[in-house]
Amino acid sequence: MLIGILVVLPNGDDWPVPAALTVACSAATVLGLAVMVIGATGLGRGLTATPLPNAHAQLRTGGLYRYARHPIYSGLLLMMASITVAAGSGLRLLTLAALVLVLNVKARWEETRLAQRFEAYADYAARTPRFVPLRLRRPPREQVREVPGR
Repeated sequence: MLIGILVVLPNGDDWPVPAALTVACSAATVLGLAVMVIGATGLGRGLTATPLPNAHAQLRTGGLYRYARHPIYSGLLLMMASITVAAGSGLRLLTLAALVLVLNVKARWEETRLAQRFEAYADYAARTPRFVPLRLRRPPREQVREVPGR
């Protein structure tokens, strides 16, 4: 429903949208669609409309799944973010934020089921980002030791 709302909401004038930005957003929309199609193709017969693994599901860790655990959602978010930026609409931006929240909750729910089904899922999830194919690493926390007598 949120995807439909994002597509049909009118454009706004909440921020300027120069022609170059419109072109970049159009290219990003096509790229997002391509990511979705490649991600769906990579699942083969394991692709399902529900976030539950079906009988044909296998743990995919190659192709686009090497870079993100949910490339279909990643492509969808890229498409919708591009459409939102090109529209210049704050209302679309709020709707996009709701979509990000919903997909995040849905992905977490799905990941719980995948971890139950595939023993190797936890290791895969630990090394592969959920949506965005780059991992921002936190610097290691320094351990503070108390010196006796101080």
